[in-house]
Amino acid sequence: MSFGEKLKRERELKGWSQEELATKIHVSRQSVSKWETGKNYPSIEVIIDLSDLFGITIDELLRSDGELKEKIIQDSKQSPHWTTSVLFGFGALLGIIIVSTIRHGEMNWTNIGGTVALSTFAIIFIYMISKGVKKSGTKK
Repeated sequence: MSFGEKLKRERELKGWSQEELATKIHVSRQSVSKWETGKNYPSIEVIIDLSDLFGITIDELLRSDGELKEKIIQDSKQSPHWTTSVLFGFGALLGIIIVSTIRHGEMNWTNIGGTVALSTFAIIFIYMISKGVKKSGTKK
C-alpha cells in the first residue's frame, strides 16, 4: 500500500474530509489531495505531524512506499546541518568585527555592538529564508 493510500485510509477512518485534515496540519486541501493521489509528497515535518495525529508510527506510514522513503533520504542529505549554519554565522560575524576594527583603526565598543546587532539580524534573516515557511513538501 502506498503512502497516499495509507493517508486516505487513516483520514477516512477518522471520518475527516481532506479539508479537515488540512486544517489540522496547517496545509491546503490541495496538498492533502496531491499526497493521496501520489502527485506530491509531504515534508518530513508533516509526516511526523500525520503520524502523531493518526496515532501510528512513521514506519507504518512509510514502510511500503519505496519512492517516498527515497525522497526523505535525499532530502535529509541535501539539507545542511544546523551546526554548519551556526558556525558559518559566527565566522561571518567574527569577520565583520575584524573588518570593522581595521576600518576604524581602533576597537570601539559602540561600533562592535552595532556591527554585532546588524550581523545577527542578517544571519537570522538569511537562515529564515533558507529554511522557508512552506510545509507542504516538494514535488517528487
